Amino acid sequence: MSKISEYIKINLDKTIRVNKKDGDDGLIGLPYPYTVPSVAETNFFQEMYYWDTYFTCKGIELLDRWELIKNNTDNILYMVERYGHMPNGTRECLFGRSQPPVLSLMVRDVYDHFKDKEWLIGAYKTLEKECNFWMTERITETGLNRFSGNVDVKEYADLFRDRVQAVPEELDAETISSHCIALCESGWDMNPRMGFESFNYVSPELNSLLFMFEENMAYFSEELKKGESKVWLERAEKRRELMNKYLVKDGLFLDYNFKTEKLNSIYSCASLYTLFAGVATEEQAKAMVNALDRIEFEYGLSACERYDIDGRYQWHYPNGWAPLHYIAVMGLDRYGYTEDAKRIAKKYVTLAESVFEKTGHLWEKYNVVNGSTEVIDGNNGCTMPAMIGWTAGAYLTLHDYLNR
Repeated sequence: MSKISEYIKINLDKTIRVNKKDGDDGLIGLPYPYTVPSVAETNFFQEMYYWDTYFTCKGIELLDRWELIKNNTDNILYMVERYGHMPNGTRECLFGRSQPPVLSLMVRDVYDHFKDKEWLIGAYKTLEKECNFWMTERITETGLNRFSGNVDVKEYADLFRDRVQAVPEELDAETISSHCIALCESGWDMNPRMGFESFNYVSPELNSLLFMFEENMAYFSEELKKGESKVWLERAEKRRELMNKYLVKDGLFLDYNFKTEKLNSIYSCASLYTLFAGVATEEQAKAMVNALDRIEFEYGLSACERYDIDGRYQWHYPNGWAPLHYIAVMGLDRYGYTEDAKRIAKKYVTLAESVFEKTGHLWEKYNVVNGSTEVIDGNNGCTMPAMIGWTAGAYLTLHDYLNR
């Protein structure tokens, strides 16, 4: 067992919180124990987050802590039942947006392990509610979905200016705030892919995850003999058609502005979600493999290709993130590009181990150009606490992948 694996095994319980009642500080009570990203009790990351938790659980699988995985999943199902969708996290200040919809993936993992059909009946009904949120609150005229937000957006203008520090003065507060909240919902906060109007874009990663959502619902329907699997599969295939219609250029999936009817030119790891989801054709997969050199560097994958732009964006070159490495490796492996998958997995594992030797910690992001923690934080100097979270999940799964 590697030093990091031992560290994660020893420290996992330090990330578990128990809180069954809503607090005066806005923290929402949850029915079961749950994981948070940070090992230490700090002022940061002491809530349960949405997409973070999925990647954390992928690592927990390898520690055979299935009750904890089920608890995490049941807590998110509880939040969807209570609020109609899963917010960014379980604190009221995070309620203005959701995050990438990974709940169906978590439900599938739990069901495939426990094979509890009574549990699945309830989960299926709750997933229908989450689907309704995305298909009513986040649908566009293209038939594809976007990230957005549900708050009085003007309050986010100062936050975005503070983090990025390169916002055109002529942009009004509502536009800036709408852009900021949509980026926060995407999980890629902040990034340069969509200029200052991310709310006008449909993206590969969101629609790939919703494609998986629809395919998972077809699978669940079949397991429960509900007779709805054909409808779900037809929705998934329609989404694939629309993604090919609007998002593809030269075999690569890019962000599409449905107002200007133009594709964004910045290539990013978002394209690789189509491999993870099984959306891409074999020809498109080959094109994405050929384009890896645009985002792959000595120590791993950069969130976006190098693109000179004013401002400080933490989901941009040269920053590499745990979930994006997991998505890329699993996607490449799915299409048979195992050598590319192993190469990228090894880069990430080696980088995490190298930095751990120097600092004794896991970090939420790394510099994939020089192999350090010297990143563009885009977060106004927010110091990252000692953590386990999705970096632990990505490390464990990719380390296991290399050893299988």
